[in-house]
Amino acid sequence: MTLSLPRTAALGAIAALTLSACGAAPDSASTTADGKNAATATSAADLGGLAALEKAAKKEGTLNAIALPRDWANYGALIDGFEKKYGIKISVENPDGASQDEINAVTSRKGQDRAPDVLDLGSSFAISAAQQGLLAPYKVQAFADIPAGQKDAQARWYNDYGGYISIGCDAKRVKSCPTTFADLLKPQYKGQVALNGNPTKSGSAFGGVWAAALANGGSFDDIQPGLDFFKKLKDNGNYTPVESTPATVEKGETPISIDWDYLNAGYAEEFKSKGVDWKVAVPSDGQFSQYYSQAINKDAPHPAAARLWQEYLYSAEGQNLWLKGYARPALMAAMEKADTLDKTAAAKLPEVSGTPSFPTEAQQDKAKTVLGQGWAKAVSG
Repeated sequence: MTLSLPRTAALGAIAALTLSACGAAPDSASTTADGKNAATATSAADLGGLAALEKAAKKEGTLNAIALPRDWANYGALIDGFEKKYGIKISVENPDGASQDEINAVTSRKGQDRAPDVLDLGSSFAISAAQQGLLAPYKVQAFADIPAGQKDAQARWYNDYGGYISIGCDAKRVKSCPTTFADLLKPQYKGQVALNGNPTKSGSAFGGVWAAALANGGSFDDIQPGLDFFKKLKDNGNYTPVESTPATVEKGETPISIDWDYLNAGYAEEFKSKGVDWKVAVPSDGQFSQYYSQAINKDAPHPAAARLWQEYLYSAEGQNLWLKGYARPALMAAMEKADTLDKTAAAKLPEVSGTPSFPTEAQQDKAKTVLGQGWAKAVSG
């Protein structure tokens, strides 16, 4: 597994991309032999079944993806697997971009053949994109097996993989690694505690603030204690504004990183060969679980390939590839019941007790507003 920067690039990354119009993809490429159009298909059945969808997708020949680092939750294996299985080339733009970058690309490139076909968004960003009317409703064949609380009723988005906020620590640079949010306030961690991005733009950093809120008297209805916590970290000198990446960890710039457990677990495996002893702990005082969400651009230039990609991701093959990247797939419970789960990969997941709960759409909207209004003030100065 090769590591690159996590998906937390600043919004300015999109501005640097060429936005010249290239013309929309021809509609005929997305139409089946009997005249059915993939752009309006809400299921494979609408196109005559999975075989017909596959044929239409192969005719398009290309899938435009965005913000998918190969090392993030084993996306490299997923991309390679799809290309090998269907012979469809996946073009990944701005692999280190954040969720907001993806939405910006959709809105700024409407009608262009360079627009993203598919999106992998932090949950709150998926909700925002649906509210803006940017997403196409589409039910994958496994849609019924996705837990009710992890999918949009209109099938405009649904969770794909996720995990828990965790604390990663370089045990060779940090004498005693923190295992709780309370620990992070100790003076011995001065200038060492980092997030992997800006929580107003990055789903993982957003989750880090919410986990801190839960650890400090907050709730799904109240993320403010999380802002207050990071203000304390900033005021006592423990918080560093350097966004944590594998590179900053190796250099010793961010020896303590708040991030998803599947990313920290993946780093631990990779860092062994580089002399870094990376420890991972899911904090008991701020146990926050969240999933990313899949979605299709309503104006996808390759609508059949976009829908086939979703079918692949929600197949047992696709879900198990995420699991091999230490992420917990949305269909994990259903696959365990069907005996299609990779038990060896599942046994390697960081241990967590209890059943996760998730914030509602309204709670996420509220939290996003609070963060937007208060984050910069909390960590500035």
